[in-house]
Amino acid sequence: MDVSDTDRACIIVGGGLAGLTTALSLAPEPVFLLSKAPLGFEASSVLAQGGIAASLGEGDDFSLHLADTLKAGDGLCDESVASAILKAAPLAISELIRCGVPFDRDAQGRLVLGLEAAHSRRRIIHAGGDSSGREIMRALTRLVRETPSITLIEGATARRLLVEDNAVTGILAETHRGPVVFAADRAVIATGGIGGLFQYGTNPAGSWGQGLALAARAGAAMADLEFIQFHPTALDSRSFPLKLISETVRGEGAILIDETGHRFMAGIPDAELAPRDVVARAVWRHMAAGHKVFLDARGVQGLDFPRRFPAITGFCHAAGIDPVTEPIPIRPAAHYHMGGIAVDLAGRSSIEGLWACGESACTGLHGANRLASNSLLEAAVCGRFVAESIKGTVPGRRRKPPVGARARAPANPLAVLKILSNAAGVLRDGDGLAAAAAELLPLALAEGEASDPALAGLMIVIAALWRRESRGAHARTDFPTRDVHARRSTLRLGDAITAARELAPERVA
Repeated sequence: MDVSDTDRACIIVGGGLAGLTTALSLAPEPVFLLSKAPLGFEASSVLAQGGIAASLGEGDDFSLHLADTLKAGDGLCDESVASAILKAAPLAISELIRCGVPFDRDAQGRLVLGLEAAHSRRRIIHAGGDSSGREIMRALTRLVRETPSITLIEGATARRLLVEDNAVTGILAETHRGPVVFAADRAVIATGGIGGLFQYGTNPAGSWGQGLALAARAGAAMADLEFIQFHPTALDSRSFPLKLISETVRGEGAILIDETGHRFMAGIPDAELAPRDVVARAVWRHMAAGHKVFLDARGVQGLDFPRRFPAITGFCHAAGIDPVTEPIPIRPAAHYHMGGIAVDLAGRSSIEGLWACGESACTGLHGANRLASNSLLEAAVCGRFVAESIKGTVPGRRRKPPVGARARAPANPLAVLKILSNAAGVLRDGDGLAAAAAELLPLALAEGEASDPALAGLMIVIAALWRRESRGAHARTDFPTRDVHARRSTLRLGDAITAARELAPERVA
């Protein structure tokens, strides 16, 4: 096994927007950036269609964006954190423009602002129509490759976070050279979400909670793991990940219908532009009643669908659907994780020298339900916050990573997909969650390829079991109402294992 002395460089795990923003913001400080895949591939940031939310338009301001965020978060947003991140949105957009991101503009050169569900104003900035993530990542990838202070290592998978006395000493990764220990006392986890733990998801298959497993095994605290947003309109197909039909399509006037042409959300407040959890549950229940569900943009006056949504048009055509003349078959799919590694506004976790940002972190911005297009914003803003925090950190005593550190087996979430999909999907109940915990525990405790994905799934179902209410994206059929007391949740791996053992002690050898 090789040991790479990084000479006090920061190690960043993850090649999406959060990781790239952190690396670029740290320049000229040395950085090792570890990415499982070549940059621009296998990252949720690349797949993002909707764009970035920022209060830049006439008649809009920060306070309105904050109000919309708090309302969507259903009582669980950290208002001080949300205020700081949303106030930084205009600067984040300016920085991305400086980095070369070609945001869409009108004939007068003004940024084009789109509308998405639960926003009270048009404030979504796009690039390339519905290819925002791809265009943003294209610009930042080029800059990362051109920045001398960033050592990019593609094809490197972090297997273990090395910690001594609750302080980071390094990261053990699998590379093309074999196992390598990157000795460092500062590390950033920016590994994305958990959609790869579900049968139907919009994240890359490799986004199964790797960062959560790394941090949890090292002893880090987790927060709000039970809150998983299911996007209501993913293209219903056999592919994985499912192709996303952006919320912006509904923002432009598309409606939801069933196979009879019935608009089944017409009587719900805000109809198709209700918060995502409301729309996802309505679609899920209608499908459970035996219906097929479609997104219908045929009647939207003035909408040039292929021009406004070129990427969506392309993958609809690939599936044999013409969105101009046909309704698009859709279904809910796991899309975004509001929970994650518990961090403060600066991205600091409960482990000394460990930061996290992007979807793998839980800052408290999103609360119980993310407001559309606040995710790319959080990644761009918090990547810079993390870099500022790291730059302001006085290096401590250099600890050597343990000799002979052993990597865990390569991960494969296949054994977890059905368990988690059945128990922790759009609608949940206590019996199903308890049964899932009993199934996941032996997988998590074993040393097989399902161990880390099962561990991430186990923490999610225990957190969901402990929240005995319905709030935001967490819906319990056995506890359908909200608790009068809004409270965030925290969890450590040991707590989840203990709880699962108490639920089914006979299942554990």
